[in-house]
Amino acid sequence: MLNITVVGTGYVGLSNAVLFASQHQVKCLDINAERVDLINSRKSPIADEFIEKALEEVQLNLLATLNAKDAYEKADYIIIATPTNYDSDTNYFDTSSIENVISQILPINSTATIIIKSTIPVGYTEQIKAKFNSEQIVFAPEFLREGKALYDNLYPSRIIVGEKSDRAEQIAALYLSATVEKKAPTLCMDSTEAEAVKLFSNTYLAMRVAYFNELDTYCAKHGLNSFDIVSGVSLDPRIGQHYNNPSFGYGGYCLPKDTKQLLANYKDVPQNLIQAIIHSNKTRKEFITKEILKKRPNTVGIYRLTMKANSDNFRDSAIQDIIRSLEEYNVKIVIYEPTLDSNFFESYPVNNDLSEFLAQSDVILANRMHADLADAQEKVYTRDLFGEN
Repeated sequence: MLNITVVGTGYVGLSNAVLFASQHQVKCLDINAERVDLINSRKSPIADEFIEKALEEVQLNLLATLNAKDAYEKADYIIIATPTNYDSDTNYFDTSSIENVISQILPINSTATIIIKSTIPVGYTEQIKAKFNSEQIVFAPEFLREGKALYDNLYPSRIIVGEKSDRAEQIAALYLSATVEKKAPTLCMDSTEAEAVKLFSNTYLAMRVAYFNELDTYCAKHGLNSFDIVSGVSLDPRIGQHYNNPSFGYGGYCLPKDTKQLLANYKDVPQNLIQAIIHSNKTRKEFITKEILKKRPNTVGIYRLTMKANSDNFRDSAIQDIIRSLEEYNVKIVIYEPTLDSNFFESYPVNNDLSEFLAQSDVILANRMHADLADAQEKVYTRDLFGEN
C-alpha cells in the first residue's frame, strides 16, 4: 500500500484520489475547509455520479486535510491537480499554483515522485525541473470529462506518462492497476511530447465542436434540416457519431484555455487551422445572439449556466458570452440555475422558481433540452439535436 497525496479537489484531483483510495492510503490536500469537511463526511463537493457513489458506498482509505506538512511528509507520490487558468495578458497558462505547491513539497519531502496532472504549456516540465533543480517531477496528462471524471479514470482511453524511464512505467502501471478494465493502452514519452498530446487532443475536440456548429449555422441560414445532415455525415465511420451535437459554442474549463495556449505555443510556426478554431467559436456565439435578437424579446431566460447535463460547473460556459452580448442590446436577462444559492449571477437576476422563470421569459435559451422545459417548448431556443452532451 502506497501513500499518495493529491493536491486540489476539483474534477481531476478528487477523481484521482477516489481512484487510488480503494488500494492505497490517500490524502487530499485543499485550501478550502468546506470541501475538506465534505470529503471527510463522504460527500462530494462536485457533481459526478461515480465519485458521489464511491464516496458513499466504497470502503476508501481517504482523508482530506488542510495541513500541507501532514499531507506531504510521508507521501510516495504527490499528484498536483491545481487549476492553471489562461492569462490573456501573457498568452500563457498561469502555472503559479503548481510552482507554489512544488516549493512547499520539496523542503518537506524531496524523495516523493511529483506527478503534475494540471494542464500546462508545451515545454513546461523541463523548465520547472530546471527551476527547482529536481528530477522528481513528472507530467502525466489527464483526459477526463466534467461529470464523468472518475468513470474516465476507471475506463481510460489511454494512460500517458511524460517520461521514458522505469519510473514512468511504474506510474503507468499504478494507474492501470486501479482501472476496471486492464486493457487501456499506455504510452511513455518525453514530457514535452506528452504536454503537446494534451493540448492537441483538446484542440481537436474543439475543432469538432466548431465544425458541427458551422454546419448547423449553415442549415439555420438556409432552412435545412440539421438533424438529417449531421446524422448522414456522422455515419461515415471515419467521422463517427460522437461529439457531433451542435451547441452555443464550446466552453467550460478546458477547451477555451487549451486552444488559446496551443495557439500561443505556435508563435513563429505557420498555422491557419488553430486560429480558425478559436475564431469560429466566437463567430458561433455572435450568430446565436443575432438569431435571438430576431425574435425581439423583452426578457430572455437562460436555462442553466452549465452547458452539460449532470454538471455543476459553468466556468467559461459559452452562454455567458451570449448573455453579455444580449445585454448590449438592452435585452433583459433572467437566469435559472439551481446550483446557485444567490439571487444574482454577476448583475443578472436568478429565479430558481421554475414556473415563474418560464412565465417571465419571452425566449428561453437552452444549450441542452430538458424535461423542465416540456410545458414551454414554444419559447425555447436551442440547437440541441440529439438530447445529449
